[in-house]
Amino acid sequence: MSNNLSRRKAIQQLSAGALAVGLAPVAQAMSHPKNMESSNVLKGNINHSLCYWTLSFMPLEELCIEVKKWGVKAIDLLTPNEFPIAQKHGITCSMCYTAGKISLTEGWNNPANHEWLIKDFTEAIPLVAAAGYKNLICFSGNRNGMDDVTGLKNCVEGLKKIMPLAEKHGVIIQMELFNSRVDHKDYMCDKSEWGVDLCKQLGSENFKLLYDIYHMQINEGDIIRSIQKNHQYFGHYHTAGVPGRNEIDETQELNYPAIMRAIVATGFKGYVAQEFISKGKDNAAKVASIHKGIQICDV
Repeated sequence: MSNNLSRRKAIQQLSAGALAVGLAPVAQAMSHPKNMESSNVLKGNINHSLCYWTLSFMPLEELCIEVKKWGVKAIDLLTPNEFPIAQKHGITCSMCYTAGKISLTEGWNNPANHEWLIKDFTEAIPLVAAAGYKNLICFSGNRNGMDDVTGLKNCVEGLKKIMPLAEKHGVIIQMELFNSRVDHKDYMCDKSEWGVDLCKQLGSENFKLLYDIYHMQINEGDIIRSIQKNHQYFGHYHTAGVPGRNEIDETQELNYPAIMRAIVATGFKGYVAQEFISKGKDNAAKVASIHKGIQICDV
């Protein structure tokens, strides 16, 4: 999005160590209950989280303090160097990055990437386990002219090299499903069927799919039926409004309370993380909007 921060841009900023500050409006909102509801009463049917990159203008320490006021105990997409901050505040990293290279386009479907990926994941898996966390994200990478059958075979061959270590440490490797129509052109793991085939071929309870509801609505739709049919392969969920990847309220086409009820009905005990780009006019409004998204999903 031209006027918003994308995850790809956030990763680039993370690598460069650049974070915008913009804290005064947030601090002001925190001191005025009328501006930001601070209720921490959640129903307990959904384990809520939010993706840090969507609020990366806010120091992680302050975000940890704030989400605890909401009754939220987890934040998605932290790197190992950020784990101590989350641990200090009793916050779980509900989906972890490795400490090495983070690329959405160069992934397990290309054998040329396997050496550095195996190294990064071999180092990260014990770190995730030692921190008391369990989910570690991975990506298929782009096709770059490769057919899906070959890409699937390459992913299986590469991931099998790390699965015994993941199983030993109780860490779940999760490949994210992206849409390839709007946000991630050419990405290979863009269909739930392809991802489910990968899970079946790996045959490990320690490999799951990160089912991004926004991305799959764009690429294939039929969200609730997909959840009902394939929930045993889905280890994590992300949210965002369609179209636009913005708020999940009545301004967009998805019925998130109905989707959340479908997730609860499967017996899912993992995390649902908000990952939308708020259109709030200032940082305080963006923080409040993420909080509202959590409340919408608290069925």
